[in-house]
Amino acid sequence: MSFEPHMRRALELAGEAAGAGEVPVGAVLVDGSGNTVAEARNRVEELHDATAHAETLAISAAARAGTDWRLTGHTLVVTLEPCAMCAMAAVWSRLGRIVYGAADPKAGAAWSLYNIPQDKRLNHHIELQHGLLADQAANLLEDFFRERR
Repeated sequence: MSFEPHMRRALELAGEAAGAGEVPVGAVLVDGSGNTVAEARNRVEELHDATAHAETLAISAAARAGTDWRLTGHTLVVTLEPCAMCAMAAVWSRLGRIVYGAADPKAGAAWSLYNIPQDKRLNHHIELQHGLLADQAANLLEDFFRERR
């Protein structure tokens, strides 16, 4: 299955986040058939909530919309490598895969600093794919932070 269309939508959501003054991260949650079941963008500033990352918001929305909080077989497509909080939320919700664009060498917990989704000490493990449309995702972030300096 190609996740590029979903990543393009996540990039649109990240652009919306930037336009709202949020760190530009977007996430799309996809079921095993390739259907979008939830999507979100960062809303930390808007909601005054440090946990309102795109990934956690998408996971919560998908769990509420379905019949179970377990999202087995689902894929999280996100523009930036998940942080520790979001990576652990993915593990707790039993996601099957995370596909992300840009690596996060300062806070990434799905390969860069830590590899929470594949930590053998945990009871659930998640397949990781990285680098999908990474340049576009990285450019959004670089532009956002350059404007704030």
